[in-house]
Amino acid sequence: MKWAEFSRKRMHDLANSLGNLVVESFHYLGLFVIGAATVWASVVAFMGMVNKGHASIDDILLLFIYLELGAMVGIYFKTNHLPIRFLLYIAITALTRYLIGDVSHHRVPDIGLLYLCGGIFLLSLSVLAVRIASNKFPSTKVLDANGEEVGDTFNEKP
Repeated sequence: MKWAEFSRKRMHDLANSLGNLVVESFHYLGLFVIGAATVWASVVAFMGMVNKGHASIDDILLLFIYLELGAMVGIYFKTNHLPIRFLLYIAITALTRYLIGDVSHHRVPDIGLLYLCGGIFLLSLSVLAVRIASNKFPSTKVLDANGEEVGDTFNEKP
């Protein structure tokens, strides 16, 4: 019986190790692909500005979006946590870029302008809510003796 239990445990450990290897390999490959695509897109956008001979506010805001995407990939690569605030910043910048382009280039402002401003305002409130929540309920990582993350604990500040 001891031999069977030992074999089962060994097979289980091997399967876990192989599964972790496959998942982590896919994870890192995906991060590198997303990072490379972000760099590629920002270089293409920048070269388009150089070819035009000037940069509009739309172009600059697009570069800010690429910068935030790159920062988000970098933070996720280092911590394995996706910072939701960066997604909110990207959404705010994208709506602002759309708003500026829509008003300055295309048509007379209408009710759509209020919708865009309302969306930006709601996203800004979301950033505020996330900041308050992360300050009030900070997440601390619990590490084992090898420095591996075991889980999260949430400590409420008094």
